[in-house]
Amino acid sequence: MLRSLDIRDVLIIDRLSLELGPGLNVLTGETGAGKSILLDSLGFVLGWRGRADLVRPGSAQGEVTAVFDLAPGHAARAVLDGAGIDAGDELILRRVNAADGRKTAFVNDRRVSAEVLRDLADPLVELHGQQDDRGLLNPRGHRALLDSFAGLDLGPLRGLWAAQRQARASLAEAEAVLGRAEADGDFLRHAVAELDRLSPEPGEDAALDARRRLMQGAGRIREDVARALAALSDEGAEGRMRDALRWLEGAADKAEGRLEAAVAALNRALIELGEAQAGVEAALEALDVDPGELERVEERLFAIRALARKHGVPADDLGGFAEAMRARLAAIDGGAAGITRLQRAVTEAEAAYAAEAGRITAARCAAARRLDAAMAGELAPLKMERAVFATEVTAGEPGPDGVDAVTFTVATNPGAPAGALNRIASGGELSRFLLALKVCLTGESPGQTLIFDEIDRGVGGATADAVGRRLRALAKGAQVLVVTHSPQVAAFGARHWRVEKRVEAGQTLSSVMALDAGERVEEIARMLAGDTVTDAARAAAQALLRG
Repeated sequence: MLRSLDIRDVLIIDRLSLELGPGLNVLTGETGAGKSILLDSLGFVLGWRGRADLVRPGSAQGEVTAVFDLAPGHAARAVLDGAGIDAGDELILRRVNAADGRKTAFVNDRRVSAEVLRDLADPLVELHGQQDDRGLLNPRGHRALLDSFAGLDLGPLRGLWAAQRQARASLAEAEAVLGRAEADGDFLRHAVAELDRLSPEPGEDAALDARRRLMQGAGRIREDVARALAALSDEGAEGRMRDALRWLEGAADKAEGRLEAAVAALNRALIELGEAQAGVEAALEALDVDPGELERVEERLFAIRALARKHGVPADDLGGFAEAMRARLAAIDGGAAGITRLQRAVTEAEAAYAAEAGRITAARCAAARRLDAAMAGELAPLKMERAVFATEVTAGEPGPDGVDAVTFTVATNPGAPAGALNRIASGGELSRFLLALKVCLTGESPGQTLIFDEIDRGVGGATADAVGRRLRALAKGAQVLVVTHSPQVAAFGARHWRVEKRVEAGQTLSSVMALDAGERVEEIARMLAGDTVTDAARAAAQALLRG
């Protein structure tokens, strides 16, 4: 509920504070007094697009503050949560328009974008009037209004729509993959066969290269290694060391221990020499190269490298590349079966969506009939008993909310063609259609402040009285703010304000005055009589206020 509206330096308003309450709130005043400025100011603080510049001439900035009471389950709380704004039972919106055109918005003293204000506006305030393009006259919102009237839960349908889209996407992706694989099928089979024949292993390229270099150098170094082995053999170092050892051992008994150390050292040297001989012998055997083996090593090494260049991958990655090729071939071989399974999944998802969409369509059609009957009951008291309101449920583009398009149409006279509300109805008729429709849909937007801007224009007498009664009935379950020129409508208000202009120091200013019981009589009498308020007009005003 809108609790208060505070306006500072906006157009012809210098300072204005409006304290509102539940039920039916009425604003009256002469044409041009500034009633529309109040709505412009409210629209400004709610982020609605309107006048570009609202600053009062001579002021540095204009400012509007709106305070709302926020019930625990109010829909605006979801918007606040999404914006990361804490909210208690009170919501304060403030927006400033600087003289240079810059605009700044705040929610509970936290700076926000105009987009956040607009997101908050929908659950907070609903405006209805002859130029209404946000609410009931917008055909894009008719389906949502009918769904709310019907109490439909679209969650399961939206889930089935998402599942259907996912199934179709999976099928399309699988078909694309299969198509690309089939186009390369011959190449894949040739590549896999070639890789399978060679069967390269990780690290094999480096090992073969090292073996090849060793074998190529064996001929050059083998002669030196053989000479070294000969120098270490019995005819070389080993033989002479053994001779020395034999001579020393023979003399040791007579040397009184002086040769023991030398004999021991020589024994150790012979052991080390034996190990050296074994190492050189092993090396010599390794250098004993088979020319055929070298040819085989080179052939495999060159084959591995050629295959790596062909496929543009490192030699060590050929094994993984082969696995990828095999996987693509498997996709071809098993692709048909996979495609069949995915096609079956799409069919099942489409059938489930179609079934739920059909149920929703049936529920919408039933709700449309109930809404049309309710509208017929509301139009009769509004002196439009010959008009026909119809809710058309037609085939639309399938989507998460179903396969239906919903349009509210009217025929103002019997036999006349039906058409959209805002194209068929005249100003006065449109006002009454909107009011009747809002009365029928009153449960669809709990917690909103409903604003009717001169919705009674073009009607009077008993019709205006019927409009007032409908507004009062609507206000029993919601806060309603009405801008009106009709004394009959004004008389039904729970609270009444008069908007008036005055001239101070050469400036035209607008103000709002809360009226007490006596002042209400005078204001309604003025609305009845015009410039000169007579006793008869006052008596008529009192009669209207008594109901």
